[in-house]
Amino acid sequence: MKNKLIIRIIGIVFLIILVWRIILLVVQDKSRVTQPARPPVAVVVDSASYEPIQEIRQLTGSIYPLYQYIVAPKIAGRITSITKRIGNWVNHGEVIAKIDDAEYQQAVLEAEANLKISDANLNESRSQFELARQELERIQSLQQKGIASPSELDAATTNFDALQSRIRLAQAQVEQRQAALNSAKIRLSYTVLRATEPGFIGERYVDEGGLLAPNSPVLLVIGIDTVIVRTTVIERVYGLIKLGQAAEIEVDAFPGKRFYGKVSRIAPMLQEASRVAQMEVEVANDSLLLKPGMFSKVNVVLAAKDSAQVVPTQAVVTRDGVEGVFLIKAGETVAHYLPVQAGIRTADKTEIITPQIDGFVVTLGQHLLEDGSGIILSK
Repeated sequence: MKNKLIIRIIGIVFLIILVWRIILLVVQDKSRVTQPARPPVAVVVDSASYEPIQEIRQLTGSIYPLYQYIVAPKIAGRITSITKRIGNWVNHGEVIAKIDDAEYQQAVLEAEANLKISDANLNESRSQFELARQELERIQSLQQKGIASPSELDAATTNFDALQSRIRLAQAQVEQRQAALNSAKIRLSYTVLRATEPGFIGERYVDEGGLLAPNSPVLLVIGIDTVIVRTTVIERVYGLIKLGQAAEIEVDAFPGKRFYGKVSRIAPMLQEASRVAQMEVEVANDSLLLKPGMFSKVNVVLAAKDSAQVVPTQAVVTRDGVEGVFLIKAGETVAHYLPVQAGIRTADKTEIITPQIDGFVVTLGQHLLEDGSGIILSK
C-alpha cells in the first residue's frame, strides 16, 4: 500500500509539471501572435559640423559707480551757498559749497594778535638777555682785576640764567601761538567744501540756509566713467569663473544694446547661508548710459573654441545614464545609439569631443528610438 501511494504522488507531480509547461507554451505562442513587429519611426536628422562655439552663463546683478563719496563739513555752521545741483559735473578740488565763516575769520584774527604779542614778548626777552650778558661779562672782567665782589658776580650770573630761561619760555609761547593760528586757519578752510575726486552730483541733501552739524551730508559725488556690475555665482559655476573673462551686459533701459566688460574681482569665499560668491565686472562707460542702481543681465563667457565638432543640442539624449546620439549612416534606414563625450553646450549647439560623427544624427523623434530601430526620414 505504501509503495502504491508513493507512485501515485509522483504521477500527480509529473502531471502538474506537464500541464504547467503546456500552459507556458500556449501563452508564449499567443504573445508572439499579439505583439506585431515595431513599425519604423519618422525622424528628422541633421549633420555634424565644425564651427566656433561659446558657453555663456547668464547672471543678474546691479550697477554701482566705480567710486562715490559724500561731501560733509568737519565743523558746525550755517551753509551759505551750494554751487552744484543733481547731475552737475564737478572737477577735482572745485568749490561746491560754503559755510558761514565769520566766526572762524574772527578766530584767525585773534590767533594772529596773540602771535604778535608773543613775538613782542620774545623780542623784549632777547633785549633783556643781551643786557644781562653784557653785564655778566663786565662783572667777570672787574672781578679778574679784583674790583668786583663775588656777590656781584653771583647776582649777574643768576640774572643771566633767568633771562635765558625767559627767552626759552617766550620762544615756546610763540610756537604755541603759531600752532593756534595754524589751527584757526585750518578750521577756517573747513568752511569751504571741495570735491576730492571728479564726478557727477548724485544726490543733494541740504539747501542754503541749513544749519549743519559736523559730518552732516551735503552732496553725494559719483564717478561713472567706469561702472561696476556686482552679481553672485553659485558653487557649481564658481570654479569656471576666472579673472579677465569677457562679459556682456544688458539693461532694461536700452533693449538690444550691449555693453562689454571683464570680470575684475571674485570673492575668495562663498556665503554659507546661500552658497554663492560675490563677483564684480568692470565696464567702461564712456557713453555714460549705464547708471548706478540699474538692474542688469551679465552674460559671462565660460569657455570658447574657434573650431569644434558640434551637433544640434536636441540631438543629445541620455540612455541608461550615458549621453549619446542616434546615428544614421548614409544609405541606411536603421538608427544606432552612439555614446559621446560632450563639451561646450549652448541652447542650440553642443560640442562633441569624441567620437568623430560619420553620418546623420536624429534631432526629432529620437525619444521614440532604441538601438537598431528602423526609421523613416521626414521631408
